[in-house]
Amino acid sequence: MKDYFFQDTVGKPMDRVDGRLKVTGAAKYSAEYELPNMAHAVLVGSTIAKGSIKSLDTKRAENAPGVLAVLHYQNAPKVPGYAQAAHPTEPKPVGQPLQLFIDNQINFNDHPIAVVVADTLERAMYAAKLVKAQYNEEKHATDFNRNTAKAFLPTAAKRNPKHPLGDYVRGKEDAYKTEPLKIESEYVIPTEFHNPMELQSIIAHWEAADKLTVYDKTQAVMGTQSAFAKDWKIPVENVKVIATFVGGAFGNGLHTWPHETAAIMAAKKVNRPVKLMLTREQMFTMVGYRPHAWQKVGMSATKDGKITAITHEAIGQTSTYEEFTESTLQQTRMMYTSPNVTTRYRILPLDVSTPIWMRGPGEATGAFALESALDEMAFVLGMDPLEFRLINHTDKDPEKNLPWSTKYLKEAMQMGAERIGWNKRQLKPGMVKNGEWLVGYGMGVGTFGANRGRAKVKATLHKDGTLVMQSATTDIGPGTGTAMVQIAAQNLGLPPEKIVFELGSSLYPPSPSQGGSATVATVGSAVHAACQALKQRLTSMVAGNADTSFKGATVENLTFKDGYVSMTASPSARLSFADILKQQNLPELEVTEESTPDASLRQKYSMYSYSVHFAEVQVHPLTGQIKVTNMVSCADAGTIINAKTAGNQMVGGAVGGIGMALTEGAVMDHRFGRYVTKDLAEYHVPVHADAPNISSLFVNKPDLINNPNGTKGIGEIAIIGVAPAIANAIFNATGKRIRELPITPDKLI
Repeated sequence: MKDYFFQDTVGKPMDRVDGRLKVTGAAKYSAEYELPNMAHAVLVGSTIAKGSIKSLDTKRAENAPGVLAVLHYQNAPKVPGYAQAAHPTEPKPVGQPLQLFIDNQINFNDHPIAVVVADTLERAMYAAKLVKAQYNEEKHATDFNRNTAKAFLPTAAKRNPKHPLGDYVRGKEDAYKTEPLKIESEYVIPTEFHNPMELQSIIAHWEAADKLTVYDKTQAVMGTQSAFAKDWKIPVENVKVIATFVGGAFGNGLHTWPHETAAIMAAKKVNRPVKLMLTREQMFTMVGYRPHAWQKVGMSATKDGKITAITHEAIGQTSTYEEFTESTLQQTRMMYTSPNVTTRYRILPLDVSTPIWMRGPGEATGAFALESALDEMAFVLGMDPLEFRLINHTDKDPEKNLPWSTKYLKEAMQMGAERIGWNKRQLKPGMVKNGEWLVGYGMGVGTFGANRGRAKVKATLHKDGTLVMQSATTDIGPGTGTAMVQIAAQNLGLPPEKIVFELGSSLYPPSPSQGGSATVATVGSAVHAACQALKQRLTSMVAGNADTSFKGATVENLTFKDGYVSMTASPSARLSFADILKQQNLPELEVTEESTPDASLRQKYSMYSYSVHFAEVQVHPLTGQIKVTNMVSCADAGTIINAKTAGNQMVGGAVGGIGMALTEGAVMDHRFGRYVTKDLAEYHVPVHADAPNISSLFVNKPDLINNPNGTKGIGEIAIIGVAPAIANAIFNATGKRIRELPITPDKLI
């Protein structure tokens, strides 16, 4: 079928369709809804990291003005789903999310021990300070470095040796050890926190004993709906989840957390809507983080630059009650041509809360070690790091032995190298200067699976020629609604200003969570399918009209453009969409279409997005001050739907990578298992002064094997590879190789 597209839509830098709502304050976020008779809840956390509650004094809090309830393990409403999970005939799960108020056990510092509900937020905050607990304290373990011997193979890999988390060997195990030209280095990434602008928040409202509505900050409307229905043993359709706007999210909205259950419990107890918003300090303890990780890379190569072996080992932090794992070693298995690859992944349980995926998840962690090691190996060989990577470029997936669906990483490398001025880079560190400052150049490659899931979209074409689409997907910042409008405009031939895309409600057709860089490929494919269905319906209507020149027309010989249908051979014969509906005496035309990926293609092709990041830094040799003075981020991400929002994603990822490389890192006082960095004064996210002008470049070649729009994900690859690019640039400037992030001045002087 031949498609004719409305011009000036896909690929153009279109403004966000919800931009005006956001900048004028009209956009309503989860904590901004006003429900009649709404109460407010505040969580109380433990002051120890491990042990149990000996006694809990809530009397003063209960008697405080305006307090409606103080809930804890002794009096909180029981969650029916918890009882089933703990049933003695059920197999013991491989850990489980923290179950709120089921016993007196303490698993980490700031573990929720009570929730105070009052008629105002101020009264709830005051009463929360009156709750006092005495503990049976036990010796806790929070120091990663002192406990690495306790790391173990994840249970999923123990049960299935072929699991992706299991030990992997291609060729000879640890082959680098016997090679003459080799490097071996260890790398450390500290715990990092998401810190989106919008704090985690929820309003819970029991409309009936078995009917729950929540306004929730979540990346997964349908996942949240399913989780709460399961927890409370009510029909899925009786749980309504609203997340129309999300004020930034980098992964911590992909999990249901204790504060959500606390609000739902409280609403059930006081029989009125309850709002609960975490404090910034609680964002550091209750809703996940990028886990602390140790890595070791051994690598060998021939004198002419061919990698002969890579061994990559990693240990990632998790909690004692839940096994959290991520794909730290995936890039090592498939990125370079090495005939011998060994990977080993372990997790280390500590008395901390459970980590969660953070932008670029394990791949960003793994890329720091792998891409730093590539730079180290190139230096040993006396070879340009870009040339070294090009020599070891793979034309097919060496892990799966499959062809790539598309791969234009070489083009991305060439574009970026030219823009950054890579030819100014010297092999010997410290050779380029700008006055007193040492200048260095570095690069890092990133990759992430080009994923696609199943989604439905409802599309309604109204008699005035406007189109309204609906899907339960969310928008955590990348501009999902804008991209869907552009895809619809292109596929249906309708001006973007006549299209509305509604999202963020479980009342709409189902869609997966927004995570893993899969939303445009997934929901965009459903939008494509809905538009094709509308075109077929419109074609049937005009073709069946015996009194017009459209009689017998097919989609193939019609043009859909500017909201009109015309004969391709004679464009003067045309009808507007509105006229067609009017002729049929229809107020609207409605279709609901589901898009499902072809599973067989995943058996035939390996599908990834790729990025390459180039950094120019300046380092002051006396003070160790580091300035990132230029960055170029290039992506092979298939068809670029919106040049502006795609560029935003690349710039945002690069800034996040600057934070990862130079400023971000949790500090814990292990005497108490308590974070010292617990606000934005102590935990340093990068600000405007830390970020240079960042160029974003796209290969912009479609991957039509992956999906009909030819897109691949951007959000994750925008940060994967940034931190090693900066670390490598610092080495090129100073000759000092820093392998533990963040790279702060004290590590350079």
